[in-house]
Amino acid sequence: MKRNNEFIWFKEWLCEGYTVSQLSRISKKSERKIRLIIDYWLSHSPRLSYDNLARRKYLVFDGSFIWKRKTSAVILLDAETNKLVYGLYDFKENSFRALLDLFQRLKMAGVSPRSCTVDGLPAVIRALAYVWPDIIIQRCLFHIQRQGLKWCRSYPKTTEAKKLRLLFLSMMNISTLEERDNFLLSVKEWEGNYGCRIKDRPERGRVFSDLKRARSMLLNALPNAFHYLHDAKIAKTTNLAEGYFSFMKTRYRDHRGLSSLKRKAFFNWFFYL
Repeated sequence: MKRNNEFIWFKEWLCEGYTVSQLSRISKKSERKIRLIIDYWLSHSPRLSYDNLARRKYLVFDGSFIWKRKTSAVILLDAETNKLVYGLYDFKENSFRALLDLFQRLKMAGVSPRSCTVDGLPAVIRALAYVWPDIIIQRCLFHIQRQGLKWCRSYPKTTEAKKLRLLFLSMMNISTLEERDNFLLSVKEWEGNYGCRIKDRPERGRVFSDLKRARSMLLNALPNAFHYLHDAKIAKTTNLAEGYFSFMKTRYRDHRGLSSLKRKAFFNWFFYL
């Protein structure tokens, strides 16, 4: 009972970013006592619950570097409730085998999604389709747009790059099937006028190579870019995950300097709470 009563201070430290000295003043406990409370809970893993996982039908999956671009975390969110379904620290998002193992464990725990919105990593898409063959995979429009604009440059000099940039700029504004059809016609027109010639040109400069990458990415993404128009519950971006990661990293920076073991425990508790 005493430990449970003290847990509130650990939760305030982890989720709200209070410092040890601030909690000491609020709780009327010594700073040493607060540190002992924090260390106690960091040394105990939370009991994960997988209740109602079968009801999570519309998901968002994303990963992000957490510590020095060496260690990353992945999260699975419910697009309907905006709540975390599952989080895992120290995970290689671009490893097909690791993703396959993760998704198979989630499937065994009851996860059976109708759709999943992803940033576009091939390994993620392959693993999702392998574990759930009937899943609808929605590509994140924001990631497509952001990467496409980066490759086209802010002020492109060639006509083909300028027109391709306009296509990327319009993607996030597509909200009806008619707008989608008009967009696809524009892409087809651009491809007929410029795309085939770009593909066959032997140039190898960085700017031209990036233009070829932008074209290839757009064409490959189109089959999975507009599923959200047929089902409003499907998220068209992974912005929900981006927001979660932003908040989590802010809280972690409040307590940077943790040892590797405590760092892992910190994220396990953050995902749990």
